[in-house]
Amino acid sequence: MSDLHPISKAIRIQTPRTQQHEHSTPLYLTSSFTFDEAESMRAAFADESDDNIYSRFSNPNVDEFITKMCMLEGVDDGFATSTGMSAVFSSMLALLQQGDHLLCCSSVFGSTFTVVTKYLPRYGITCTLVPANDEAAWEAAVQPNTKMVYLETPTNPQLEVIDLAWAGAFSKKHNLILNVDNCFATPLLQKPAEYGADIIVHSATKWIDGQGRVMGGIIIGRADLVKEIYLFCRNTGPSLAPFNAWVLSKSLETLDVRLQRHCENALKIAETLQDHPQVAWVKYPFLPSHPQYEIAKKQMTSGGGILCFEIKGGLEAGRKFLDALDMLSVTANLGDSRSIASHPASTTHSKLTDKQRAAVGITPGLIRISAGLEKVEDIIADITQALEKSAV
Repeated sequence: MSDLHPISKAIRIQTPRTQQHEHSTPLYLTSSFTFDEAESMRAAFADESDDNIYSRFSNPNVDEFITKMCMLEGVDDGFATSTGMSAVFSSMLALLQQGDHLLCCSSVFGSTFTVVTKYLPRYGITCTLVPANDEAAWEAAVQPNTKMVYLETPTNPQLEVIDLAWAGAFSKKHNLILNVDNCFATPLLQKPAEYGADIIVHSATKWIDGQGRVMGGIIIGRADLVKEIYLFCRNTGPSLAPFNAWVLSKSLETLDVRLQRHCENALKIAETLQDHPQVAWVKYPFLPSHPQYEIAKKQMTSGGGILCFEIKGGLEAGRKFLDALDMLSVTANLGDSRSIASHPASTTHSKLTDKQRAAVGITPGLIRISAGLEKVEDIIADITQALEKSAV
């Protein structure tokens, strides 16, 4: 399959067929695997063979999913986890130790913010939060014990776009591990490894599943770093379930066609909302008004399926907007076939103080829309009527 396009490979890569000659990969719902002889088992535990031992370590369904994701991202190796956040946390704790320092983009998902500010310090790992596109601040924040750079691009939920070419050069200059959350873009819209990323993490729960069915995460990247992550995860246990891996691997077969519709719908919604009287501003990476539009066009093939806007009227208007929606789902997810609206200030980032929310760009009236696969006219009609009803 070496001559196939990556999108074709994502459809055609699968585990070797069994004697049943199945067309679709079967489920391997087993906790452990047997050996014909003691020597085979010894060799497996000594890492002298690739034989499966236990599904916490490896499983054919999980291996197929990892193989596809490594191929799409253009990296060497990976480990699949039970959730996106277990991927984020494991990618940090497996490679950092007491006394190390982490540089983290200040604009990150709420749970990631909590991990780096509340939990990593308990392990003696300090963190400095840096504004996404303030290159001078990133340079000033480097310390002698800095070991890793962690960032999202586009960021969640403000959709700031970080120049990956700059991030790669910056990390190489200071001999730092570059760890990139590529959840919003997916490997079909951008490939961080091409810009020097050492580790890439995903919440596979989002676009990769694409229908809000299962949870999962993955850490992929340089083989030497992934080996350390594998050993950490093998012993601490945040493994992906075989059934979830089977669903996610099958979902990758349709990721390309789904993303095309997601991106088309998101752009049309963003263009429509720019002129709405109840909207203060709209942000979408492929809108010319986006502050990092040129960077987005350089490193992304499309703008993604997420847009955000500021509803006039602040916190109260944001809540009224959610209540007024008829079709869009109000749920703590994104990347679904169904369009989703969320209000970060009262939900995902509600545990942050007003000062903390302001520091990471979470304004009171910020609304995040995950554009689904419905007819875009229906999505726009629902958002428009909700905006009218939420006027304060």
